[in-house]
Amino acid sequence: MSDRASPAAGLDDLVAAHRILVREGVLDAFGHVSLRDPQEPDSFWLASALPPSVVGRRDMIRFGIDGEPREQVDLPLFAERFIHSAIYAARPDVQSICHHHAPSILPFCLSDTPLVAVSQTGAFIGERAPIWDSAREFGPTRMVVDTPAQAASLAGALGGQSLVLMRGHGATVAGRSVKDVVFKSIYACRDADFQRAALAMGPVTPLSAGEIALGRTPGDPALERCWIHWNAVAGPEGGGPGHKDKKEGQEP
Repeated sequence: MSDRASPAAGLDDLVAAHRILVREGVLDAFGHVSLRDPQEPDSFWLASALPPSVVGRRDMIRFGIDGEPREQVDLPLFAERFIHSAIYAARPDVQSICHHHAPSILPFCLSDTPLVAVSQTGAFIGERAPIWDSAREFGPTRMVVDTPAQAASLAGALGGQSLVLMRGHGATVAGRSVKDVVFKSIYACRDADFQRAALAMGPVTPLSAGEIALGRTPGDPALERCWIHWNAVAGPEGGGPGHKDKKEGQEP
């Protein structure tokens, strides 16, 4: 992709987010992360339909708020890009979005047990994570959010929260920055693990409303500390050698 109008530092963070979330077990061959364009708020950046482990800056595509590419591209597109466009349209405060199918989260998408905030780093989950069931509105589907109507319904279920679960599917996370959405994606999975482990020992005591209110938003120093750690653990490079060889010589 050309660098015209691209937020260079933001795209570098977006690429790093894919690498980190794969390393932390949130993304695997599936899932995607996007960034609202800070220069054009009605646009966002999302990679072409590749495994997150090989995504590079050259794979980023700029989309409009309708979920369609702003420039003609000859690259495969994610069918679920409408998840991102619908949430950006509904939530001006959201600057980055992650959709994933992490194994830590899935049990709460398959049962009546609610995902609740149980630790300091999970306070943003709130008193109960909302869950969206596509069948209630759309009947049987492919369990893929591939239409604007489905995506708008999902955005409505998210409301003003940071996290919405999707029955039989996974989760979508909204953040105020790439670093924020990575933090929330990882620590929602951690809280899910903590809760499942605690349930095996007996009743779980969730955070109180007051505790949630005081700890809901992770501060920038905490985000930066985590970002430094995750980058150090995940390493500076993303993508496999085959992907890099295939792309060599193309514009970044």
